[in-house]
Amino acid sequence: MAFSKSVIRSQMPINCNLCETEKNIKWKCLTCGVLMCSTCKDKIHLRIAKDHKVVDIKNVGLPVEELDFTNIKCKEHSEQSTCLFCTKCDKLVCPTCVSKVHKKHDLTEISDAYNIKIDKLKKEQSKLQREKYEIIATKDQLNQFQKSENSNYAKVSTDILNHEKVLKLAVKEHIEKLRNELDQNHKASSKVNEECIKAISKSERQIEEKYSDVQDFMDSTDISKFFQNVNKIEKSTELSIPKPEISHRKTLQFIPGEITLSNIGVLQSVDIPLPEVKVSLSVVNQYQTNLSMVGHLSLCPDDSLWISCDEDEVLQKVKPEGINLKTISTLNIMIYGMAILASDNLLIKVKGKTRLQMISSTTGKVTDSVYDIKPLIPIAIHITSGGQIIVGGNKEGRRAVFVLNKNGDHEAVYEHDKHKQTIFSYPWRITTTSNGNIHVADYDIVERSGKVVVLGPGGDVIHIYKGDTDINKKKPFRPSTVVTTPRDNVIVADPESHTLHILNNSGQMITYIKTTDHGIERPFSLAFSQTGQLYIGCSKHVRNTEKEAKIYQVNISGC
Repeated sequence: MAFSKSVIRSQMPINCNLCETEKNIKWKCLTCGVLMCSTCKDKIHLRIAKDHKVVDIKNVGLPVEELDFTNIKCKEHSEQSTCLFCTKCDKLVCPTCVSKVHKKHDLTEISDAYNIKIDKLKKEQSKLQREKYEIIATKDQLNQFQKSENSNYAKVSTDILNHEKVLKLAVKEHIEKLRNELDQNHKASSKVNEECIKAISKSERQIEEKYSDVQDFMDSTDISKFFQNVNKIEKSTELSIPKPEISHRKTLQFIPGEITLSNIGVLQSVDIPLPEVKVSLSVVNQYQTNLSMVGHLSLCPDDSLWISCDEDEVLQKVKPEGINLKTISTLNIMIYGMAILASDNLLIKVKGKTRLQMISSTTGKVTDSVYDIKPLIPIAIHITSGGQIIVGGNKEGRRAVFVLNKNGDHEAVYEHDKHKQTIFSYPWRITTTSNGNIHVADYDIVERSGKVVVLGPGGDVIHIYKGDTDINKKKPFRPSTVVTTPRDNVIVADPESHTLHILNNSGQMITYIKTTDHGIERPFSLAFSQTGQLYIGCSKHVRNTEKEAKIYQVNISGC
């Protein structure tokens, strides 16, 4: 299937993949596919990837130097050259070796054995590359946590010192208030006491005066005068002198308040705040397909791509060559989900079947796999780095996510939360992160909106992301796919709003990218290459009838 006519309309100048500024592309790395200028080749690429095969851009596509398998001396019989490879003993053998030791062993051509070994090494290399990315991601996370912890430590220390100042000021003000209140109460009480003492002293003087008058009268010897005045004296003693009453009064007492940690403040454990993430995206290349949309996208270790379109009922295997796509194979089948196995075979969900199918990477033959989740019908397929197969399924009101081992045995089924409520509406796409979390893009057909459900390693729902209020203010959040980044974050494609939502491995949003800022509309399917480049397959507007869906190869950093 030719793409030349459609691709010509979408060709654009390509900058160096490393410096992203130089347009004079001179070299291509056949190992990692990077296009570069002469300066970047010498100063950057060959310094960090000395074992990579770099060729002049003019020679790309030309036959490489053929290997000579005919003149390899036998280690056991130096006078002879090896002729075959013994798969049982894992060694090269000559005719004498065959006749003496390896006659009944499985023997194969040396070139075939070489290709098998190369394929195995490439797989191991890919595994090492993935492990490298995981280690780098873990290191980056630890550095971010350390940076956040240092920042948080400085903030908390300042908060404690500031609170100490506030407490000291508050204590000082309160003590001054108590002192003022005590002083005022003391002054008032003293004034009352002084007035009472004055009144009592006056009464005391009056009593003493009467007492003295009576004593003087009794000491008189004039009897006649005594009887003349005795009645008057008696009446004067009968008159009472006012005696001030002392009413019951209260005084103040200081009772120290209890000083507790809750009154002063306590330290409590909280999640480390997420550091600000700066993400950048640059388009490396763009390819035009003959599909209505790129509904599914999976990358093979050799950088070929499996792409499919449900509407067209087409599954294709293509390979980028420069700025063109070379079609390797085409199958007219409707695909609901697909993923690449460790064997490089493609695992697919075909319409009308409950059992997953498998396409051989060598023969292209479609066969039944051992993976089945009946009575549910599979929808989403994801393969973890450890080889587990995670399948989302739906049928007659049941919606669940299954975890299967390599033999097809069901290891776990996630269907209900701890409150016995159904977790999913339509488990559409799945990815996993290194902390064991499962991220499921779920779609509610009734509400016509979606969410990302994050399951912990035990199957508990630990977070649900329903989009961003600003991003999805006009367009509802409808995630079309989810993919894990080399740094162990998760990218969610939101074609309606032309947005890539970037979540951490717990499902919390850390940033986003508007793809229209980079000329990319309606991102629908996503896949990372072994070298960390992101491929974006696009959908179309519902009223668009053209079959020219694009795939973008981009460099994305910071996530």
